[in-house]
Formats: sequence, structure tokens, C-alpha cells
Amino acid sequence: MIISRTPFRVSLFGGGTDLPKWYRRHGGAVIGGAIDKYCYISLRTLPPFFEHKHRIVYSHIEHVREIAEIRHPSVRACLAEMGIENGLEIHHDGDLPARSGLGSSSSFTVGLLNALHAYRGRMASKQDLAEEAIRIEQEVIGENVGSQDQMWAAFGGLNRIDFQPDGSVDVIPLIVERERRDALQNHFVLYFTGLSRFASDIEGEKIANLDKREAQLHGLRAMVDEAASLLGNPRGDLAELGRLLHEGWMLKRDLSANVSNPVIDALYRAALEAGALGGKLLGAGGGGFLLLFIPPERQAAVRERLKDLTAVAFRFDTGGSKIVVYEPNDFERRRRA
Repeated sequence: MIISRTPFRVSLFGGGTDLPKWYRRHGGAVIGGAIDKYCYISLRTLPPFFEHKHRIVYSHIEHVREIAEIRHPSVRACLAEMGIENGLEIHHDGDLPARSGLGSSSSFTVGLLNALHAYRGRMASKQDLAEEAIRIEQEVIGENVGSQDQMWAAFGGLNRIDFQPDGSVDVIPLIVERERRDALQNHFVLYFTGLSRFASDIEGEKIANLDKREAQLHGLRAMVDEAASLLGNPRGDLAELGRLLHEGWMLKRDLSANVSNPVIDALYRAALEAGALGGKLLGAGGGGFLLLFIPPERQAAVRERLKDLTAVAFRFDTGGSKIVVYEPNDFERRRRA
């Protein structure tokens, strides 16, 4: 039995500039972090006593004889790319719902790749996991996704990530003293809107609109520098970060007509009226989790105003994707031999 644990993430600034079509021309940068909410992938050799060869358990259960028959795109692509020949049983469990703006698809892909490398008796580096996941999602599966989620899933941490026109990616940890980091975390609350969406569809619209939204994307990119400076200044007013998040959300809403909707707009407006300083809908938009930046003394009022939504507090994860159980038995080793 092998189990990987891979964090979800919150993206704070610069989202959209991590799309390859954009950063290959202009460069890009984002700020955000992995959080202590996780995707778990368990994997083992499936004993040869069944009609099916592979069993995959997520929101559906698949029993198939050939990898090409697998409906889950990431499982099908990862097993094919890794050249897996033995029958496997793969289970997915997540701390938070899928399709909710927390990078869950990329966490799944990174976690599955990590587990498959361990199954093969190899320890993959964080850089290799991230780059492999980016290639599989963007080129093999053909999803309309950026390149930030895979980096946070693999590396963990509170980081600035720079995307260079030559395709290289630099992960730069943000140096924030402990007290300021704690204060920052204490201002963030996630609220689940109950709405789910397929990020690839919305990102596809953003990609189609890139040439018409250059001003917004350059503005989102500039906020990364401002936020990095603010976080790195021990005397900087954290309330300014809330203001910056609000400005970023206003720009993000212009990237596609489907980034927000009247329900989301009403929830965000209610949060601001109750004391939130800013926030954003995470991920591509359209639903999922609303991240709010709220002074601790105002959080009770916001919670009361949004009492029909589930609130989730979090802390930043520092370890990235990890193998938390590695117990290859003799039967599995014989099957791999």
C-alpha cells in the first residue's frame, strides 16, 4: 500500500498570468500558497482474482481491463505515460470538494504521479512532479489550465512563482516573520458557495479573450510585486492586502463573463458590508470557494451574515506532496518484477 498526501492551494495575486499562452509572450507571476487541506491517493497492486484489471475509486467507481478504458482523464493519462502494466487499485479522498477553485485537479495529478513513482521504487523531486503534472494536464489531456496549481501542489509553501517566456518556472518562498505570518493566516477564511464548475471551460474563455484583456492581466501581474513588498515589510499594514485583493477581484471579473454571477456578487457584497476588507473567488471562477480577508474582530459578524455557507479556516502547508505510507509487500514486488 502506498498513500500520497498533496495539498490544495489558495491563489492570491496574479492569476491568469500563469496561462502558457500569456507568459510565453509576456512572462507572468503569482502569489499564493498551499494549505493544510489535502488530497489523498492510495494505491496498491490489485490481486488477479477479478474480471477487471484496474479499480479506480473517486466520485465514481470504475472497473476496467485496459488503461484506455479508464474514464478519469488524469488516471488514464498518468498510467499510460508511466507505462504501468500491472493491475492497480487507486482510491481518492479529499478534505474539500472537487471543482471548487482550490487546485484539486492538479493536486490529484501530482499526488497520483508521486504515488506511481513510489510504486516504481523511485523518489521524484518536487520540480519533476510539478513539470510532469503540467505536461500531462496541458499537453496529454489537453486541459485549459495554467501552471501555478501544479507547482504549489508539489512544492507546498507560501510562495511567489515567476513564469518566464522561455517556459522556465521559479518558485520563490516568501520570507514572512512568524508573527506576521500568523496574523496573515488569522485574517483569511474560506466560504464554500455550494456552486461547482468545470474550470477548463472558464479558462478556455479567458484564453480566447487574452488579446482583449491585456490591460487587466498586466494589472494583475503588477499586484504581485505590490503584494510581495507588503508581505515582506514587518511594519506594513495588513489591511492594505485586503484592499489589494479587492482590486484584483474586480480585475479578474473582467477576464470572462463567467468568472462571477449574481449569486457570487451578492455574497461578496454581503461580506464587505459585514466587515470583510476584500477577497476573491478562487480558481477559474463561477463557483467553489470564496476567500475573504477579514480582521479577526469582524469575523463573527461576517459568519453571521453568511450563516448559510460553510466556513473553513486554514493554515499554510510547508511540505508539498508527500508519500505518507510506503508499505510495498512481497506480492507487489513480485508483480512489479
